[in-house]
Amino acid sequence: MTTEEAIRKRIDEIVKEKEISLTSLCLNSDITPSTIFDFMSGKSKCPKVSTIKKLCFGAGITLKEFFDRKYFDDNDNLD
Repeated sequence: MTTEEAIRKRIDEIVKEKEISLTSLCLNSDITPSTIFDFMSGKSKCPKVSTIKKLCFGAGITLKEFFDRKYFDDNDNLD
């Protein structure tokens, strides 16, 4: 799994856990929906840490909670 795939997977998990739409998460995070939709569809590259931090704020979680998944620990497969 690439880093981008791992981040996409985590964003998908968050919207399911919080039972909100991706658009709602973006609006709560003060991020334009197109920024995240472009990333999720593969049109843009990996988001900046500052963007992920905004997503975390909008979801009510910390950066640590965002990255606290086993698939982020496997450095051999992340690129």
